[in-house]
This record gives sequence, structure tokens and C-alpha cells, in this order.
Amino acid sequence: MTLTINPEIYANLLAEYQPKVIKTDEENERAIALAEELAHRQNKTAEESALFELLIALIEKYEDEQYPMGQSSPHSMLVHLMEARNLKQADLVGILGSSGVTSEVVNAKREISKAQAKALGEFFQVDPGLFI
Repeated sequence: MTLTINPEIYANLLAEYQPKVIKTDEENERAIALAEELAHRQNKTAEESALFELLIALIEKYEDEQYPMGQSSPHSMLVHLMEARNLKQADLVGILGSSGVTSEVVNAKREISKAQAKALGEFFQVDPGLFI
């Protein structure tokens, strides 16, 4: 469903906040702060929602250009998720199989199988494709 916006109200919001292409980290921080304010606003108007979407697009464009993620390997994704959740190899033995297999997978000496990717996806609650 597309919300109809009032052009005059939207123009006033644009004049007040003056969103533009983000070129510095400082501008990005200001845009993030405004987007967070709008995200948490109760009973957002259609115009505020449109401004929020515009800010998100500008923020994503800036961050994609300034901080490219590149392609992550299945192994680096596994290590990242383990670190983020403060997990040790032993915590994954029940998911990956034996401690030997777990050690080989975690240390990138063995590829993650499709079955293991599915189990890891369920465990971490992410798309199993991250591990393939």
C-alpha cells in the first residue's frame, strides 16, 4: 500500500531538515540521528515516513561507498557470528558433529557442508546461504 503524501507538508519537512547527499562522517551521524528520531516517533505521518525512507537511502549510499563490506567467506561469517555471541568451538560441537570436525570447520581446514550450513543457520537464526 502506497501512502499518499501532502506535497506542501512534505516540502516543509524537506525545508526544515534539508536532506542532501552525505559526504562526511559528521553529516552521516546527523542523518542517522534524525532517522532514529523518526523511526521511534509515534504515529508517523506519511510525509515523515517518506523523509525517513529518503534518509535511509542516503545513509546506505554513503556507508556502502565509505565502508564497503565485500564478500565474506563462509568461514569468516562463522567466526564473526561466534565472536559476536562470545561462543567457543565447544559450543558448536552439537551442531557440527564431533569436536574434530568442529575444529576443522572453525579453523577453515574443512568446508562447511550443506547440512552443517542448515544447522548453523538455524542455530544462529540467519540464512544458511551465509555458510555456503
